[in-house]
Parts: sequence; C-alpha cells; structure tokens
Amino acid sequence: MNDQILLYISLILFGGLLVGRFVKLFNLPNVTGYLIAGLILGPSLANFIPADMVRNFSLVSDMTLGFIAFSIGSEFKFSYFKEVGTTPVIVAIMEACGAMLLVTLTLLLFGTDLRLALLFGAIASATAPAQTLMVVQQYRARGPMTSLLMSVVALDDAVALIAFGFATTIVNSMNHPGTNMLFSIAEPFIELVISLVVGAALAFVMMIFLRYFKKPSNRISILLAFIFLIIYLADRLHGSPLLACMAMGTVLVNWLDDIEDLTRVAQGVTPPLFVIFFVISGAGLDFKALSGIGVVGIIYIVVRVLGKHFGAWFGATITRSEQKIRTYLGLTLMPQAGVALGLVIVAAKAVPEYAAQINVVILSSTFIYSLIGPSAAKYALVKAGEIKMPGKSSPTS
Repeated sequence: MNDQILLYISLILFGGLLVGRFVKLFNLPNVTGYLIAGLILGPSLANFIPADMVRNFSLVSDMTLGFIAFSIGSEFKFSYFKEVGTTPVIVAIMEACGAMLLVTLTLLLFGTDLRLALLFGAIASATAPAQTLMVVQQYRARGPMTSLLMSVVALDDAVALIAFGFATTIVNSMNHPGTNMLFSIAEPFIELVISLVVGAALAFVMMIFLRYFKKPSNRISILLAFIFLIIYLADRLHGSPLLACMAMGTVLVNWLDDIEDLTRVAQGVTPPLFVIFFVISGAGLDFKALSGIGVVGIIYIVVRVLGKHFGAWFGATITRSEQKIRTYLGLTLMPQAGVALGLVIVAAKAVPEYAAQINVVILSSTFIYSLIGPSAAKYALVKAGEIKMPGKSSPTS
C-alpha cells in the first residue's frame, strides 16, 4: 500500500503539472488545469486514482488548507485596516448576506421547504479561498481590489459560520420546539473565539522559537510543526482549523519583524502541496452528481453567484470603494468548497429527510464553481487592471 501511495503521488504531480501547462494555451489558470487533471485521473473518468485513495489523501488536504489559511492571514496587516477602515468587514458581510438572502428568498418563491431554503441560503454565504489565492499568486495580482479580496475571503469564513449557526438554530427550533436557543445562537461565536485564541496563542509561542532559529531549513520545520499543531488543537476543541491558521498568519504579519523571510520559506514548500491538493479535489468531483441536481440545484448555482455579485457591489458602494471594485469584486467570490462541504454534514443532520438533496446540490455546485471560478477570478482581476497580461502567456508554471 505504501508503494501504491508513492505511485499515486507521482501520477498526481506529473498529471497536474502537464494539464496545468496545457490549459495555459487557452489562457486558463493553473488551478483549473490541476482540477481537470484530477477529474481525468479520478473515479469519474479514467479511475487511475480510485475513490478510496482520494479519501486517503485527506491529511494532505488538511495540511494544504492550513498553509492557504496562513497565507491569507498573513495579508491581514493592521496598517491596511487603518488605511481602509471597516470596508473589508462591511463588504464581507454584504456579499455573504447577499448570497444567503437571495438564495433563501428565491427558493421560497419556488415552493421549497423553509428549513431547506434557510440551510441552502446559509451554505451559499461561504466562499472557498484556495482557488482565489492560487490565481492571485500565479499572476502576481496587485492593487486595491486584490488587497480587499484577500481580506474579504478571510473574513467570509467567519461570517458564513455565524450565518449558518443562526440558520441551524432556527431550523432546530422548528424541528424541536423548546430547544435552548441561547446556546445554539452562541455556538458559532464560541467556535470563532476558540479558533482565534488557538491560532493567536500558538503564533506568539512560535515567535519565541523563530527568535532562535534563523536558517530557512529550521524555519520551515517550525512552520510545519505549528500549522499541524494548530489544525489538531482547533479540531479537538471544536474550532475551525482554517480560522485558527488565519489567526496565526495575522499575528505573525503584525508582530514578527522578518515575516517576509517566513512567507518566502513557506512558498518554497507549498507548490507541490497545492498541485496534490487541487488534483485530489478534482478527483473528488463527481460527474454523476450533476444528473440529479434538479431545479433547486440550478437555482442555487445561478442565484448564489448573483447574490455574491450584488452583495459585493452593495458593500463596495456604501463604503465608496473604487468603481472597478464595485463592478468586478463579486466575480472573484464564486468558488465554494472546504467550509461549505463541512456545513453540508451539519445541514443533513438538521433535516435528514433532505440529506440526499443537500449533498447532490452542494457537490454539483462545487464541481461547477471549481471549474469556472478560477477563470472568473482571473477575468475580474485582469479587467480591474490588477493582473498585467503579457502579449503571450508565460511558459513558466
């Protein structure tokens, strides 16, 4: 079995890199190529990577998401927030609530059960940061919209968890009158606090070690150890590993003098992890799920994008952001995975009679958003002037 895993890792890396290079002929982001490679190699098509092996790579996925969260948290400079004020917070709340409200109301208009509409609306608020981060890093996007985007996708997880907490509280109270609503409402806030405390506390401990270990080889070991420890502790304490790793990155970028050295070290180890993560994500996409998506699924996929777009536009408008941000920010918020897939499990328990439908709709939407989202983000950043495209796509991956 160990030999097989090595073979699969080799196949994943070669397949991801080759298809990632191929899609650049069509000016598509590398991450789209990685996802397509996984789709080809996975159970839906060639089955070179069987379903049980996809599940066996969950540890690599957790590691990679930890690094992604750390990278996003390291963009959270207090100096930036002093400059822009509450703009990222307002935009994050508006884009998440825009998706939540529009999906919920539209599904209700089409006769969907109130409980199911509320849960779908809450799940719709979540945005996956991984694909967006990959596009930003590959094309070296820079500018006010990129800075705002990185802050918004970081805050989005917290907003989504709180929104989902309220939705499940309402659903549970409908299912079981007399439920202790106060504790249910407090639960997502407790999860948020646990995550932030774990990430921030271990970041300060990590800084002590970094003071005495300056070599890049030592620092990558320290970074790996603390990311793994934070993921473990946050999970055990019923927090969010993603938010905890973001908190660690935020503390380090604001209190560690040589944070650039640490992020450079991280960037040296993450590329193969990213390839494996996205190829495995692609392998986990299921063509068969699309056949059962139904009217509710189509509504969810279309309306969620509209809700994200108009919510981001409204948030950017009331904060007097630049016109390009109002116009294009919403397009960068399409991807959905990670947190949303975790919320599906809780939603299915809240309304078990709709469990199969929830799974099909969210898995299908994840499939579609994963393939379209990176290109939409790239298009938006190019139109905003924050990705400088040469006359011909660079051959460098």
